[in-house]
Amino acid sequence: MPGLNLTRAEASTRAELLNVDSYEVSLDLTRGDRVFTSKTTVRFTAVEGASTFIDAVTDSVRSINLNGIDLDPAEASDGIRIQLSNLAADNVLVIDADALYMNTGEGLHRFVDPVDHEVYLYTQFEVADCRRMFAVFEQPDLKATFQFTITAPKYWNVISNAPTPQPVEQGEAATWSFAPTQRISCYITALIAGPYQVARDSLVSSSGRTIELGVFARASMMEYLDVENIVTITRQGFEFYEKNFGAPYPFEKYDQLFVPEFNAGAMENAGAVTFLEEYVFRSRPTGAMVERRAITVLHELAHMWFGDLVTMKWWNDLWLNESFAEFMSTLAAAQNTEFTSAWTTFNTLEKNWAYRQDQLPSTHPIVAEINDLEDVEVNFDGITYAKGASVLRQLVAFVGQEEFMAGVREYFAKHAWSNTELPDLLSELEASSGRDLSGWGAQWLETAGVNTLTADIQTDAAGVITSFTIRQSAIAEYPTLRQHRLAVGFYSLDEAGTLQRVHREELDISGEATEVSALAGRPRPDLVLLNDDDLTYAKIRLDEGSLATATEHLKDFNESLPRTLVWSAAWDSVRDAESPASIYVQLLLNNIGHEADSTVIMVLLRQLNTSLDSYVAAEHSTELSIRAADQLWQLASDAKAGSDAQLQLAKAFAHRSRTAEQLDLAQGLFDGSTSLDGLVIDTDLRWSLAIALSAGGRLSDEQIDALLETDDTAKGKASWYTARASRPTAQAKDEAFEAATAATLSNDQQSAIIAGFNNVHDKSLIAGYTEKYFGLLINAWETFSHEMAKQIVLGFYPNSQVSQQTLDQTEAFLESLGDKHPALRRLLTESAADVRRALAARLADA
Repeated sequence: MPGLNLTRAEASTRAELLNVDSYEVSLDLTRGDRVFTSKTTVRFTAVEGASTFIDAVTDSVRSINLNGIDLDPAEASDGIRIQLSNLAADNVLVIDADALYMNTGEGLHRFVDPVDHEVYLYTQFEVADCRRMFAVFEQPDLKATFQFTITAPKYWNVISNAPTPQPVEQGEAATWSFAPTQRISCYITALIAGPYQVARDSLVSSSGRTIELGVFARASMMEYLDVENIVTITRQGFEFYEKNFGAPYPFEKYDQLFVPEFNAGAMENAGAVTFLEEYVFRSRPTGAMVERRAITVLHELAHMWFGDLVTMKWWNDLWLNESFAEFMSTLAAAQNTEFTSAWTTFNTLEKNWAYRQDQLPSTHPIVAEINDLEDVEVNFDGITYAKGASVLRQLVAFVGQEEFMAGVREYFAKHAWSNTELPDLLSELEASSGRDLSGWGAQWLETAGVNTLTADIQTDAAGVITSFTIRQSAIAEYPTLRQHRLAVGFYSLDEAGTLQRVHREELDISGEATEVSALAGRPRPDLVLLNDDDLTYAKIRLDEGSLATATEHLKDFNESLPRTLVWSAAWDSVRDAESPASIYVQLLLNNIGHEADSTVIMVLLRQLNTSLDSYVAAEHSTELSIRAADQLWQLASDAKAGSDAQLQLAKAFAHRSRTAEQLDLAQGLFDGSTSLDGLVIDTDLRWSLAIALSAGGRLSDEQIDALLETDDTAKGKASWYTARASRPTAQAKDEAFEAATAATLSNDQQSAIIAGFNNVHDKSLIAGYTEKYFGLLINAWETFSHEMAKQIVLGFYPNSQVSQQTLDQTEAFLESLGDKHPALRRLLTESAADVRRALAARLADA
């Protein structure tokens, strides 16, 4: 991995030396399962006489020709870079090489479908993996045109950024010669090839052009692809973005491709977006998954303008790229789709992620210092995505949505097809809003940490407010007190027992204390909610009276967002060791049955697992865990037949089943001897039950294998790996650990095994792997690809062993690591911080 690194200084120097005009890339994908031919012709200008390098991760290099002169591959190439010296003013570089197929979700990924044994390929290039497919100056500010010529089996579909041309057949193969792209960055180029099936549609852009739409999936998955829903969301996104951005869709067509073994949610390849195949629902999905797919579709579509049409100069502005798409996708969903409660989802999912990330020792300003590619790889985090998007929402509240969009429109008009930096956007927003954003940027973008807001309320004997003060605090390590645009909501119970908002006050606050004189003289409501409507980024704490109301009437809010804000405040309090986890578990179990929002239910169930596994004091964790599983079964039984809540609660019950009686019920659901009215045991739910039963020692190897025979698909195979690794035996855990740390598995298979390894009822079963884990870390980090190494680092970190010993072992390893591998250090420091937080929470729960 160190040899693959690229520093910002190197990229900056190279950008000063040359400009790239075009790439012509010719690939032959008919040569077997290991390598493919990659021939690249690059035309570029340079400072005459200068030296530089081009990135090319190769298996072998046959020839290198620079301006008609052959270079010796043995001298010029080290398999990662090709050195170029004595450049001319105008240059033509031709490199003929063999490149490797990958099975890690990076570069050109190769997958064989176990159903029909067909080969499916796709690329994933962000951050810097197009060099695994062709020779390239791998940095975002060296834009160029890209022309791909692909030779592949003639019955394949071949998709790239430009529209797919008519192939020319040559025996059993065919060649597709794509037209050149517009000037784009290399990391958003793409190739997807194989017998993918497609559903086609079209729409008319605001420019009057007809934009062809394609929705692709593997042949064995196509029957499950709900194309109508995906196209509907896409149309709504086009309409919203073209109107608000003031610019028509910039590319010729728009394909969306659902691909196997994908590492992320999706990737914004220009005109050829790839998506995680989990978004193809072969079994009944939760509403949370359907909404998540819609948000992801909108997120990637926003990138066609912000990221693809206008691109960051260097990766330090990655946050702006991702934050903008995250904010706009939620805004578009809330204002132009059926997902009108998208801001509730944003709070419960994205903001909880941001708050967690911002309280880790590795937290950083939104505008982070990105010195090299390793810095980028670990910065796809809750600051870059979720906090950044939260702060953009605060910015919109600060300047106004219309003013914000006016600035964005001018930004796209001025910078189309070029590279920009943050000041380019802020200057347009200042011009459109009339606001000076220099102080705002310094507070919000250049400092780390999250503020906490509390209300100091004084009343007279009649319960009328005499003074209302909002107090703001910050921790000593990150002491910045920010200016916030926020709302204060007053909620009171009506005659029907519903918590209704009776007053809303929007204002700016700053400093340690802000007096809100407009609220003096009003009757004190039953509940005061700071940051109502979730406009700013801050943790909130309820005053004593409001907390009492929330505890008794959490289910009685008539809107989902204020209820979710209260949930978030309660969860923050547990994570900060200010209130006992056991009390939160009971609050959750008493109220989750009244939740209607699928994503909120999903997140609450995750928090239940974290509380029971990590935050509840050891002396009563077993008893509370058993009681929680019993309540989950009762909640699933009481839930509306066939409802989303019933499905999620039933799966949660199976996962938490521990006693013989509980496992009997789970086994009954699995074999059909027990049922819940309306709950269909489809393929994916059956696997969820099987994995839970395997962890409980209720399934034999033969039963697990028999289940695979009924579902020998990619997802079935991954579930089989998890079920086998979940078996509660030392041998099963040994096999899982050895398999996942060997270089023989794909990314999905490794992930599935790690999930099973950690799926234990008795944590002592995996306690003995800590020394072995630390012993292999450096070798894994240096020899595996980034994604595979990261899965090992995070997946086998002993966070189930909540003890000072775990922290001591981590610290000893970090001390021995010295100043090597800062990205590895960061991952371990963050993992240790979670253990440290769990220890504090357990102490608060004792």
